[in-house]
Amino acid sequence: MAIKSECAVSQETHVLPLLSPQKRARYDVSKRIDAIPLFYAEMGGEELDRRIAAAREALGERLVILGHHYQRDEIIKYADYRGDSFKLAQLASQRPNADYIVFCGVHFMAESADILSAPHQKVILPNPAAGCSMADMANIAEVEECWELLHETLGDDAGIIPVTYMNSAANLKAFCGANGGIVCTSSNAPKVIDWAFKQGKRVLFFPDQHLGRNTATHYGIDAEQMVVWDPKDPMAFDDAEEVLANSKIILWKGHCSTHMRFNVEQIEKARADYPGINVLVHPECRQEVVEAADLYGSTEYIIEQIEKAPAGSQWAVATEINLVHRLAQENPDKFIFCLDPIVCPCSTMYRIHPAYVAWVLEGLLDDNVINQVRVDEEITHWARVALQRMLDLA
Repeated sequence: MAIKSECAVSQETHVLPLLSPQKRARYDVSKRIDAIPLFYAEMGGEELDRRIAAAREALGERLVILGHHYQRDEIIKYADYRGDSFKLAQLASQRPNADYIVFCGVHFMAESADILSAPHQKVILPNPAAGCSMADMANIAEVEECWELLHETLGDDAGIIPVTYMNSAANLKAFCGANGGIVCTSSNAPKVIDWAFKQGKRVLFFPDQHLGRNTATHYGIDAEQMVVWDPKDPMAFDDAEEVLANSKIILWKGHCSTHMRFNVEQIEKARADYPGINVLVHPECRQEVVEAADLYGSTEYIIEQIEKAPAGSQWAVATEINLVHRLAQENPDKFIFCLDPIVCPCSTMYRIHPAYVAWVLEGLLDDNVINQVRVDEEITHWARVALQRMLDLA
């Protein structure tokens, strides 16, 4: 079925630099990190397709293109692999013949690919402005300050195990590696939380409070033993020392803007409009949404549930619209729609435009590596430690 939406495309109507030379001149004082030659920005879709196909053929096995599930179809069609961020990084590491890994995702994903790739491989993010608002809600300076304040408050017996979601910067993964912590994905978060409590008394979970809260609730932790840490106003809550001493999980005040759009009222409307509908949501949604749903799980879980569902089944899905739209297209025997009728694509993921892909690929033909993502050696070492702890749980 066709997805009917008031927001079928991103609200960011200009994902490329301004095309008018006059307007460009007006903004010369500001530097854009997503700058691209005007030649590519003005190119039409057919020409971009032709150039990308030619570059891929010329580069052959030296190139692998990764496409995250949340990318639009115009990008996914170029991908050698599609998946979630960690799956893609792992797949890239299994292609040792590839000198170049072009990651059509966001910045933290490209960092993970660089961490897991071989030394000779170069990871490229076509548009460096493609970031993640959730990942940006926790930075290393704030996390280190939090760590110090928590230990000052709780003392040497604090027993805190840091856990960072895969959707975080490489230096936060490294922080966890260096401080006895671990990385988690939305798929393995329950297993990771179980591991963490076997190592210490409490967990510091960042950057997404909702994945942390939903996982902790599933694990059996009471709401009274969870506390939200606001990095902009730490220790501001009443009786902070007592609350922290009673806590088992400290949740960073972060969230995914896309998954925050879903609410219980949408679920109630879907059930009223379509009796017997299956409501399937992502664990980055708020707790009340997860509790009201029939099923919840990671992106890969959502795909698996729909693909194995019987023909004629009906699904209201709470996750990014490009993925929901693709699931509807690829499962025409089922009725599938996005729980939020006006939900928009992940705006930062949308910054990967075919023009950027053509630009970086044609640069590679001339041995010109554009927009390479590099993680320094020390961060890479400790991030691998945290990732390996996670992998050892499999």
